[in-house]
Amino acid sequence: MSSRADGAVAGVAAGAVTLGVAEVGAALLGRTVGSEGTPSPLLAVGGAFVDRTPAWLKDLAVTVFGTADKVALFVGMGLTLVIACAVLGEVAVRRRTVGLLLFALVGAVGMAAVLTRPGASAADAVPTLLGVLAGLGVLARLVAPATQPRSGMPSGATVPTRRSVLAWGGGLAVLGAVGIVAGRALARAGEVVEAAREAFRVPTVRRPVTVPAGAEQGVPGQATYLSPTDDFYRIDTALSVPQVDPATWRLRVHGMVDREVEIDLEELLDQPMVEALVTLCCVSNTVGGSLVGNAVWTGWPVRELLERAGVQDGADMVLSTSTDGFTAGTPLEVLTDDRNALLAVAMNGEPLPDRHGFPVRMVVPGLYGYVSATKWVVDLKVTTFAADEGYWTPRGWGERGPVKTASRIDVPRAGADLAAGPTVIAGVAWAQHRGIDKVELQVDDGPWEEAELALEPSVDSWRQWKLPWDPAQGEHTITVRATDGEGQTQTSEEVGVIPDGATGWHRVEVSVGA
Repeated sequence: MSSRADGAVAGVAAGAVTLGVAEVGAALLGRTVGSEGTPSPLLAVGGAFVDRTPAWLKDLAVTVFGTADKVALFVGMGLTLVIACAVLGEVAVRRRTVGLLLFALVGAVGMAAVLTRPGASAADAVPTLLGVLAGLGVLARLVAPATQPRSGMPSGATVPTRRSVLAWGGGLAVLGAVGIVAGRALARAGEVVEAAREAFRVPTVRRPVTVPAGAEQGVPGQATYLSPTDDFYRIDTALSVPQVDPATWRLRVHGMVDREVEIDLEELLDQPMVEALVTLCCVSNTVGGSLVGNAVWTGWPVRELLERAGVQDGADMVLSTSTDGFTAGTPLEVLTDDRNALLAVAMNGEPLPDRHGFPVRMVVPGLYGYVSATKWVVDLKVTTFAADEGYWTPRGWGERGPVKTASRIDVPRAGADLAAGPTVIAGVAWAQHRGIDKVELQVDDGPWEEAELALEPSVDSWRQWKLPWDPAQGEHTITVRATDGEGQTQTSEEVGVIPDGATGWHRVEVSVGA
């Protein structure tokens, strides 16, 4: 085996040990001292990357990987680290001091990422520092066979053989990987938070939501009127789901208000709660995409909290902040009108899952999530669009993000091979806070036909539709369009998701056999 290969093994082992020690240290720091920052170098570097991701790249990631975008990011980071560490190991074999200095420099980048995360303190960098020192020690020891010839060695000194380099390098790499996994497992405050979630009792409401039977058309393959919580899409910037202890949760309202207000969860739950049917949609949802879902949300109207604080003249935006530092700029008028903009504590009759914002998140009908649906919300700043901006606005996305009228064909699926005979075309359409008045379908170049609409329990949620179809044999293209409650038919103009949501008509191509 060549010395270059020895160096690559040594570099990968040193990198694994670095991350293993750092991740375990970060977890222990979080459990013993507590941290408002991100002491994990993996999460800190990943978060810094996400923060600097241009809009086109973020859109591409969501389009290609969907809700697995974070998994793809971690896989990409892992491959990059393995390659980088292997190269650093090879450099260390040829020029030991240079290789060690470059390895230390990479570690310094990790510490810088940790120290620049929201809420970071100097203590957050300690686990990464310890990991880098451990990694340097491993690298220096394992590259010794190639950098220190046996002739001229002090009497009694021992240098690892190449065989031992491979053995120790492989073993340390595995040990480091175990440390990474153990650190991430230890870092979860999941036991405390999950126990609190299990003990959480969804508050009662005076007017519970009742979904009429006519809202569900029951076509196999059609999206159900209420999206199952476990299948509800998740798109956010949190690489690790924040674990927020409801006992310590606080929400602060400040900025352009007559009086600052701070409430805890107990006080929030004492308020008169409401239930609302609201469809949420991600701005990255492509035409016909699945980043949209409908649920019953339970919470306290945001307008009532803002009334308590007293909004001052001139304000036109509320900047909401998540515990992980994410921000969304929401137009003030949609939080103070009569729509069900909520500080939600429950979803489909159950406590919010941690991945969907437990213990409290925002739900605002009529806006894409990037400007409204802040999870793990802890701060509301009443301000102006001129003075502040949300997380995604400086990254190329629109300032206000109103949801556009959209419709989707669920059945038949694109590319389906259908048997001859009567069938049904079915799907959903949405135009939150305007409602859906009409859905039309066109087969090939034929006339537009109006679909049968299900009942509409709320203009803030999607509406099912279906149309019987007896197709002729051959290839067919089915197109759908919807008209909202204000009489506006969705545009046929095809526009991508940047800067404020995709437009165009959804089409599927199918084959009908004999």
